[in-house]
Amino acid sequence: MSHCQPKYRRVVPAATTKLREIEVMIISAQDLKNVKHVTQVRAYAVVYVEKEYHAARTGVDEQGGTNPTWNEVVEVKFREDLLENDVLAALNVDIYAHGRVREKPVGSARVLLCDVLKGGDEREPADNPVQCMTVQVWRPSGRPHGLLNLWVPPTGRFLMRRESLSFSAREAVDGEEVEVEVEEEPVVKGGEEA
Repeated sequence: MSHCQPKYRRVVPAATTKLREIEVMIISAQDLKNVKHVTQVRAYAVVYVEKEYHAARTGVDEQGGTNPTWNEVVEVKFREDLLENDVLAALNVDIYAHGRVREKPVGSARVLLCDVLKGGDEREPADNPVQCMTVQVWRPSGRPHGLLNLWVPPTGRFLMRRESLSFSAREAVDGEEVEVEVEEEPVVKGGEEA
């Protein structure tokens, strides 16, 4: 009886593995391969760093065809120590054409994490500049076909949205100017109070 060891083994996360979560905005794609020859392509994207830990998915673009627009922020999780241990760790985006019978692969794009995650304070605009990037989409055959537009904040998190800002106002009371403190509203992110 032969005892062959498999060349590749799937890594099962240990219970103590700490995961990091980052946010990615999948904006749009252009000039994708039309893999649906009879009907229009209804594309969606699957985003991951390590598929076995976590993959996020956008909705299906029903109208864009080979030029889909998603404008969706997805959250992706991966092992926290990955950035230190693997310089080739990348954010992967696989694009599929949604179908009634099966999903057809359209193409894939890849961005190295070390090229997009630069650190800093996620609440500071200077540390979190808008840096939309365009990357090549590769067909399963290995040929380039199309472009993907996405945005990964350097800190891995988008700025928190504020409903209002705290400020001081001058108000005339009985003919004299008085400084009035206006209270800050709670910080709101994604509809939840922080």
